[in-house]
Amino acid sequence: MTTRTPRARRPLSSATGTGTLLSFALRRERVALPAWLIGAIVLLAMQSLSSQRLYDTATELAQLRETMGANAATVALGGPIRLLDTIGGEILFEIFAYLAIVIALMNMFLIVRHTRSDEEAGRDELIRSARVGRRAPALAALAVALVADLAVAVTVFGAAVATGLPAAGSLLLGVSVAGVGLTFASITTLAAQVFENPRGVYGAVTLVLAASYVARAVGDVGDGTLSWASPLGWGQRTYPYVVDRWWPVTLFVLSSAVLVTAAFVLLDRRDFGAGLLSYGTGPADASWALGSPLGLAWRLQRGSWIGWCVGVFALGAAYGSFADSIADYLADNPEIAAFLPGGAADAVDSYLALSVSMTSLLAAAYGITAVLRARGEETAGHAEALLAAPVGRTRWLAGHVAIALLGGAAVAAAGGFGIGLAHALTVGDRGQALRMTAAAAVYWPAAWSIAAVAVIGFGWMPRAAAILAWTIFGYCVVALLFADSFDLPNWFAVASAFEHTPTVPLDDVTAAGLSGIGVFAVLVLLAGFAGFRRRDTGY
Repeated sequence: MTTRTPRARRPLSSATGTGTLLSFALRRERVALPAWLIGAIVLLAMQSLSSQRLYDTATELAQLRETMGANAATVALGGPIRLLDTIGGEILFEIFAYLAIVIALMNMFLIVRHTRSDEEAGRDELIRSARVGRRAPALAALAVALVADLAVAVTVFGAAVATGLPAAGSLLLGVSVAGVGLTFASITTLAAQVFENPRGVYGAVTLVLAASYVARAVGDVGDGTLSWASPLGWGQRTYPYVVDRWWPVTLFVLSSAVLVTAAFVLLDRRDFGAGLLSYGTGPADASWALGSPLGLAWRLQRGSWIGWCVGVFALGAAYGSFADSIADYLADNPEIAAFLPGGAADAVDSYLALSVSMTSLLAAAYGITAVLRARGEETAGHAEALLAAPVGRTRWLAGHVAIALLGGAAVAAAGGFGIGLAHALTVGDRGQALRMTAAAAVYWPAAWSIAAVAVIGFGWMPRAAAILAWTIFGYCVVALLFADSFDLPNWFAVASAFEHTPTVPLDDVTAAGLSGIGVFAVLVLLAGFAGFRRRDTGY
């Protein structure tokens, strides 16, 4: 009798299972990914149609170039003035930085969700217990990001051509925006090997993105050298619709290749569940502050809060350093200042008000992330263990909400202080720092109302809380920053809390408007708490 010897199994490759994981990841992103794409193409299409309607002659475009190109603050916000040579370039001057930031954030969330988040939650451990290679999850995440960026290139190209822009420049635009996304996907993959939890990765990549924006802004105002240190600057310097320069695209490819190679070198050497930067075990006895839900929430979120404060302060300082250039420009062009109600001083306050509102939007974004941290604690099972102790639901959620509201106020104040400090240093007026910090405080109720929307989503429909909160946030961004350039109707911005906030320091502060926003935020918060008390945890 003969016995059959079992056939030897093929050795497991480090990439085994990548295709299956890719299919699964695409299924998980079947809702979120189209939403990102729709938001990007709507942003581009509306700006394209608006700019082509406003600047439909060569004379108007030349006048715009002369006006905007001589203003350092406008150049810092938009990009290199060479873009203003054509109408297509003018569109990118207005929208490219924002479009690229949206795509960079999309890639960051994609990579973290399918790598470090799965690893922290234990899902990756279950997957790798099957015939799945060590590199397969990271390779699948990068493949998802690549598919998403290819979709970005196609949809951006289609939206640009559909609005009447030349096909050659539209193709380069799509590739450039996708290149920014691919670069930040690679940065996130590397950061996922360095930090051992998603919050550390988000903080590091967001800091890199903010630094890229500041480097691009400072470089464009100067001789352009520093802009080459920024992926955003690489994308703008392809100059779609102006000269259609393709060679900067190679910078995206080369940098992504280097970053991904470094990420896999670290992946092969680090322990599963750990990062290059390990966290200490801490003291043997817990601090007395951890004896309350508020203290625990602070301990969990203090690192990300510090990162947000530092990043928004730096961005505010960059904005504030350019404010004085508006006064200098209008001093040289008095005929333009004559059209402003308050002359040059009014123009400076208008710019400062815009800067404060933008940093306050970021404070609202922090509030959303802080509230959603409670959802993360719930889905990870940590909240259930705490609620099994003598800790009430309201008290537990109140700890995270307090960090969201107080932390958001501090982030807004950091942005206002950065704007005022930089402006004070340029004009020699030390009172500007306190003035702009106080101006930022006016936007607290608006930022709190957006965080309150995240709370009501967490309370009543937790699975859709993130989608609801970020959708409202995106609506407020469009209403605040693009309503005029998109020529949107007046009723569009009514639902935005920022629309009902005085544009300080340009306008006077009235208690009526702020109290209305505050009452709305309180009512929404109470409704969110009521919903959480009624529903099952872990839902």
